[in-house]
Amino acid sequence: MASKILHITNGNNLTNYLKELRYKGHFLTWQEMLCEGPTTERITTVEFYNLRKEFLQEFYDIEINEDELIHEIDILNHTEKFDEIVLWFEYDLFCHINLIAIITLIQQKHITLPLSLVCSGRIKGEKEFKALTELNPEQLLQHYETRIKLTSEDAELMKSLWRVYCGKDHNLFKPYIVQKSSFPYLSSCLKAHLERFPDSKTGLSTLETHTLQMIEDHNIKSKRHLLGYILNFQGYYGFGDLQISRMIDLLDIFYDQEDERLVLNRKGFEAIEGVRDFSSEIKSPMIFGGVKKLDFQFSKAENKLIKSI
Repeated sequence: MASKILHITNGNNLTNYLKELRYKGHFLTWQEMLCEGPTTERITTVEFYNLRKEFLQEFYDIEINEDELIHEIDILNHTEKFDEIVLWFEYDLFCHINLIAIITLIQQKHITLPLSLVCSGRIKGEKEFKALTELNPEQLLQHYETRIKLTSEDAELMKSLWRVYCGKDHNLFKPYIVQKSSFPYLSSCLKAHLERFPDSKTGLSTLETHTLQMIEDHNIKSKRHLLGYILNFQGYYGFGDLQISRMIDLLDIFYDQEDERLVLNRKGFEAIEGVRDFSSEIKSPMIFGGVKKLDFQFSKAENKLIKSI
């Protein structure tokens, strides 16, 4: 494993795991969660940092160590000592939005080093998708040795997707869902993104509806118990504790705590049965890139986003 490789990872857990396994090279750990909050097309500008700082403070009470973040990203200003960049990201939407941004940033900095991708997901013989940190050393090494070599066309695709994400019309993602690429889970992630918008009949996103269905189908004892279920069975979203906890709190008008168990109330049953539109009761000022969540709804009948009324 050549030491002139720059590894860009999806978080500290993976960086530490790779170092424990003595992977050679330099490490840049990406700490952002760009699947939520406002973004700008130009990355790492003062405007970009200010938008992200304000969002994370307001929605999650997270204080960004801006100096540390800028110092980490500064590695990309000194890539002349590297021969290759290896990107370590997973199958989910959380990782893919970050991945789209990182490859775009590499282009914005006019870095021409060869790019390759280590992407976990389906594992032969396993029922559930696996994160990179869940792979044993042999599985991880196999992923690394068979990593996907990315082309200039792949990089242009990511730049186009970032432009759409930062723009006002996320229906422009639709053609890319059916486009073949070197990113095996991209299509599923783009579909999952469109379904994050409120359903045109119920006002709930697919994951929000799925969460209420879990309360109905399982003996969920508490919000904490529900959090564990969603983390394990959220499909292609890849959200963390903070994001899932916020969603569970947002949905508390649909369920009650009774005798050490969460149970759906009348509104909860109406939501999962799709008989009412709760758009006016769920006020989520979330922003996805350049679009406010509440400005659009996802129409299953038309398979696209439509303007909210």
